[in-house]
Amino acid sequence: MSTAPPDQRPRRLTARDLSLIAVFAAFVAALGLPGAFYLPGMSVPITAQTLGVILAGCVIGPLRATASMLVFLALVAAGVPLLAGGRGGLGVFTGPTAGYLFGWVLAALVTGLVLVVQRRRPIQPVWFFAAAAVGTVAVYLVGVPVMALNLDISFWKAFTLNFAFLPGDAAKLVVAAIVAGGVHRGYPGLLGRGRVQPGLPVATPTSAPS
Repeated sequence: MSTAPPDQRPRRLTARDLSLIAVFAAFVAALGLPGAFYLPGMSVPITAQTLGVILAGCVIGPLRATASMLVFLALVAAGVPLLAGGRGGLGVFTGPTAGYLFGWVLAALVTGLVLVVQRRRPIQPVWFFAAAAVGTVAVYLVGVPVMALNLDISFWKAFTLNFAFLPGDAAKLVVAAIVAGGVHRGYPGLLGRGRVQPGLPVATPTSAPS
């Protein structure tokens, strides 16, 4: 039996945590149902699924969002056709899009971290935009070098090819920030901070020291 104080014990995943992880893994999969759109000469598709990745980080925080992306990618690796266009299997992790898929894990993590590390509550709208922007950049940071490697092209060439994605990703960034802000106004505390530990006293603004 652990003798550590309640606030120092490792936090276990609750049924609510597992539900949120499953919901956002399913949400990313659902965003792939409309299919994938390929620009002429591009081997990396435009999809709505990155929106789900950024929303996961913004809504449920870094750890649960990261877990949801790992679950999603594990299902894809197992052959479940959850990627836009009905793609799945290990082959997708060796093609031009592989880096973007790995980037989803990093994006979910850093998006949530931006919101968790800042201390102001309620979260101001600018922080949702900042978090979504950081997450979007994280996808490119992994996706572009891997794309260059797998297509055997220069990093600069891969970088410039990604200019075609910028308008769509900018729109997804704005949508994610607005939606996440609305969700947190209706359901504060989803990021996991500010919970009262069982058995600990609750301080109120009007309480005086004894």
